[in-house]
Amino acid sequence: MSIRWVMVLTENDAIVDPRDLGGLVELAVTAERHGVDAVMLSDHIALGPSAGANGVMDNLRDYAAPGNQDPATAWPSSIVLMSAIAQATSTLRLVAGAIIFPLRHPLQLAKDLGTLDLLSQGRLVVLPTVSWHEDEYAALGVPFRRRGAILDEQLDVVTRAWRESPVRHEGEFYQFDDVWLEPGPFRPGGPPLWFGGQGMHPPLVRRIVQYGAGLNPFGTLTADDLGVLDSAMTEAGRSMSELELVGGIRGRFDGPDAVADLDEALAALPRQVEQGYTSICFKPAMFCRTVDEVPDLIAHLRAAGDALTG
Repeated sequence: MSIRWVMVLTENDAIVDPRDLGGLVELAVTAERHGVDAVMLSDHIALGPSAGANGVMDNLRDYAAPGNQDPATAWPSSIVLMSAIAQATSTLRLVAGAIIFPLRHPLQLAKDLGTLDLLSQGRLVVLPTVSWHEDEYAALGVPFRRRGAILDEQLDVVTRAWRESPVRHEGEFYQFDDVWLEPGPFRPGGPPLWFGGQGMHPPLVRRIVQYGAGLNPFGTLTADDLGVLDSAMTEAGRSMSELELVGGIRGRFDGPDAVADLDEALAALPRQVEQGYTSICFKPAMFCRTVDEVPDLIAHLRAAGDALTG
């Protein structure tokens, strides 16, 4: 099976002006035209001072991570931007990678994401997360320490709302009587859900087993991590073969304006393929100085993947 390449579309300020959202749509069109399977967009509603508590990243081309961001970093609404991309493309999957669920009401999530799934005719993938930024939760009046419990309740509401109408709920955080959310998503049951995070902690395992169609970890998972998930899936009557395993390549930078060496980053690919990863994320700004270089980057990635998988 060929590797499916997933272009990280957010965090590309080094090659697309952060206010040029049309430029990001065009980058998605380029990705589709040259054989990329999906684009991934991440999510923040607001950043506070602690976004850069660990020191702002040395090179703008690197990945944003907890505590390494300038609070003024641009994070356009991923749902709005994916709607534009859905209309400009026809086969490209749209990965709402890291939608911070607890910052939104679950009925609003079910409506917005279901509408986007219908608009894209079933090309949406959703990665629910709780994220890490306490300032963001404080600004929106959501209890940061309860975010995991809130997510669990939201997943129940959203997945039921995608399956059936009417839906009602009586929980700790949300209560409502019969409501209809029409039109529903394109696919019965709604878009597939990926889950990720650091390591393989029990809540993550539980969510994957109950709701998951994919696993997209932040960082590297060990064989033991995957073994824990495999055992839990088997115990629940599920198989790891049901999950899309999503890995990634990451560049190393020799200086604050350096571009990473692609072949060095690709050295991480064989191990991931051995572990069963079939989709691989990449961020073009890591390896390109301009958007004009992106088609050649994609061609190089596809050739490397084909050589590895045969």
